[in-house]
Amino acid sequence: MRFSDTQRLTDMETVLIANRGEIAVRIIRTCKKLGLSTVAVYAENDAGSMHTRLADVSVCIGPRPAEKSYLNIESIIAAAKAYGAGLIHPGVGFLAESAPFAEACGEAGIRFIGPDPDAMRLMGDKQKARQFMIDNGFPVVPGSQGVVSTLKEAVSAAKTVGFPLMIKASKGGGGKGIRILGCMEDLEREYPLVCREAEMAFGDKSVYIEAYLAKARHIEVQVLADAHGNTLHFGTRECSLQRKNQKLLEEAPAVHIDPKVLDDIQKTAVEIAKRVGYKNAGTVEFLLTDDNVFYFMEMNTRIQVEHPVTECVYGVDLIKAQIQVALGHHLAVRQEKITQRGHAIECRINAEDVSQNFRPSPGIISNMSLPAGYGVRIDTGFQSGDEISPYYDSMVLKLICFGDDRHEAIALSLVALDELHIDGISHNKEFAKKMLMEADFASGNVHTQWIEQEFFKRFNGGGHGSF
Repeated sequence: MRFSDTQRLTDMETVLIANRGEIAVRIIRTCKKLGLSTVAVYAENDAGSMHTRLADVSVCIGPRPAEKSYLNIESIIAAAKAYGAGLIHPGVGFLAESAPFAEACGEAGIRFIGPDPDAMRLMGDKQKARQFMIDNGFPVVPGSQGVVSTLKEAVSAAKTVGFPLMIKASKGGGGKGIRILGCMEDLEREYPLVCREAEMAFGDKSVYIEAYLAKARHIEVQVLADAHGNTLHFGTRECSLQRKNQKLLEEAPAVHIDPKVLDDIQKTAVEIAKRVGYKNAGTVEFLLTDDNVFYFMEMNTRIQVEHPVTECVYGVDLIKAQIQVALGHHLAVRQEKITQRGHAIECRINAEDVSQNFRPSPGIISNMSLPAGYGVRIDTGFQSGDEISPYYDSMVLKLICFGDDRHEAIALSLVALDELHIDGISHNKEFAKKMLMEADFASGNVHTQWIEQEFFKRFNGGGHGSF
C-alpha cells in the first residue's frame, strides 16, 4: 500500500518510541527503513536491552516501576524535547491508549502517532463506547443500561439480562476486570472483587454487565484512516484462542464466515471508525455467534500485538502507515484495490511455566536459536543473554508464519516451532504446537472459551501437567 506519490518523509524527523521490548524494536526498524532518527527510552533495569542498542539514541527515564518510567508522561515528554523528537510512537500497552499522554504530546508541539485524544477517550471507556454504538444503530451485546454502581443495580440488571453473563470493567483491557458468571450467587460474590480489580488496574471501579455469548468467536477488523476523510479496512483477524481473555494465537484472515456476514462486519468496522472520527490505525473487535450474528465488542485505539498477520496477507507495513498518517499524508489507495493473499498465523511465545498453571518464568535467556526461511517472521526484543524481567509483560517473541493457504501456514508454524529453541526460562512453545495440531483448530471449530472448556479437558482430566 502506498500514500500520495508527491509526499515523502523527511530524514530530518526524529521519532521517540515510548515503549520497550519487541514492539519498540519493531518500530525502530521501520523508522530506520524510512530514514528517520530514533530515540529509545528505558527504565534503569532495561539498560542495554535490545531496543536501546538498536536506536540512534537511548535515554533513561526513571527507575524500574512502570509508573516512574514507561508511564511517566513528564519524563517521556522531557526526553523528546531534549533530543529533538518531533514524533512519539506509544507502541502497545503502557501509554498507548492514554488520552492525557496524547494531549501532553500536542501541548508540547510533538506529533502523537495515533488517534486524536477525543477518540481515545470515547473508545477507551467501554461503557461509553457501547452507548455510542447503541445511539448510532450498531449492534451490541444485550446488557445493562450504563454502569452498575452498586450490587443492587448489578442484581437488577442481571435479572433482565439473564445468566450466564459477563461483568466487565468500563476502563478495562488486556483481559483484566472481566468475569463470566453463571448464577446470582456468583454475581454477589464476584461483583466487589471485579470493582476492586478494576480500580487497581485502571483507576476506575465502574463496571457494567453484558450477556455471555456461548461459543462466540472473537473477530477483529484492522482499520486505517487519514486526516482527510479516507478510511480503509485490511480484512479480519481470528483471535478466539484465548486463556483468561488473553490472546495466545491469532490468524488472518478469519475463516469459515459466511461471505455476506464477512462483508457486513468489515463495512461496519469502517463505518464505526468514520462515526468516531477516527484517524490512524485502529482495530474494531466483534463477537460472532455460531449462528452468524455479530456484535460490536470494543475498539482498540492503537496498533495491536497481532498486527503482523495482517501485514503478511496484505503486504502493508502498518507502522509505516501510522507514521505517514501522523505526518498528514493522504491514503492513496482505494478499498477495492486492496487485496488479500495467502494466510498468516501468529503464535505468542511467553516466558511462563505451563505445567504450573502458566506461572510467569522470568530469568536470563541462556541461549535462543530462532527459525528462519521463506514465510517465517520473528518479532522479538530479546537475544541470548538478555533478561526477561518479572516486572513487565512476559512475551519473549511472536512467531509469524505465512503460507499460500491456511493449511500451509499451519504446517509451516509447526516446522518453525520445532526449530525454535529457548533455554534458561520456561515457555509455552509446546502448548502452541498442541493447539495447532488439534482437529478443532484445523476445522475452525473454536471459540473464546475453547481452550479452557475443551482443550484443557483432553489433558490429565483438565490439568495442565502434560503440556
